[in-house]
Amino acid sequence: MRKLLLSITLTLLALTYISAQNRQERERRIRFPNVPGYLTLKCDLHIHTVFSDGAVWPDIRVQEAQRDGLDAISLTEHLEYQPHKDDIPHADRNRSYEIAKKAAGDTALMIIRGSEITRDMPPGHNNAIFIEDANPLLQDDALDVFREAKRQGGFSYWNHPNWTAQKPDGMAELTDMHRQLIREGLLQGIEVVNELTYSDEALQIALDNNLTILATSDVHGLVDWLFEVPEGGHRPITLVFAEERSEAGIEAGLRAGRTVAWFNNTLIGKEENVMPLIEASLKVTESSYLGDTDVLTVMIENASDAA
Repeated sequence: MRKLLLSITLTLLALTYISAQNRQERERRIRFPNVPGYLTLKCDLHIHTVFSDGAVWPDIRVQEAQRDGLDAISLTEHLEYQPHKDDIPHADRNRSYEIAKKAAGDTALMIIRGSEITRDMPPGHNNAIFIEDANPLLQDDALDVFREAKRQGGFSYWNHPNWTAQKPDGMAELTDMHRQLIREGLLQGIEVVNELTYSDEALQIALDNNLTILATSDVHGLVDWLFEVPEGGHRPITLVFAEERSEAGIEAGLRAGRTVAWFNNTLIGKEENVMPLIEASLKVTESSYLGDTDVLTVMIENASDAA
């Protein structure tokens, strides 16, 4: 009888643990409502694995994204910088994408093919996503790389323009080469948020040059460690307002500039994109005057994770 009771107790404890774990998984999933006319898709379009200078296998990136409830990720491995090549030799720059694509399988998570163009300033580091094949982007001339990305139908954007390793004053600033890339339609976006930093100057560059606003984690280690997710933190992401839930829908939303960056619980973007999201997120559920006064008490429900 004691063994039976012990078995039942252990089973109940196990079920309680699983229930708590499932609840924690649900609670960490990032939530944002759709806006009128569009789906709100949660994307992290700049991450790394051991196939460049990251610390994890591509399937871990898939699992992290699924736990966060993301709609799409892009494993943007460095084209030119391969510090693990002695341990993980590979000539195919598409390999990380292929492993992640297989790991995602028929789940809802979309894996977007992309690569990081890794150069000194200018042009610095840039991502090209929605490309067909990363290998032809391995070219000597940086302009030729951007042109090849465009030939493949890629969407290119400037990574961490305020990165102190390439901009010691931490101030994002357009160079003549970046202006040329914009004029030729070779540069369509810019990260105003990268990892743990936000740049006012990058946002102004985006607004002045009609570049798409992006926020990315640029994670190399574990998402939970870098962004302290168990303690209530979150990875920065780009919210893309898309007409359909597909890679084509995300690409169209990016090219149209229908994005909002979410960073440190702050929404960053053009008013035309931020306001519909705020209006869709907030709902007045109750209101009443406080006794015989002119003081109005309002209860507001927030359907998003932006607090």
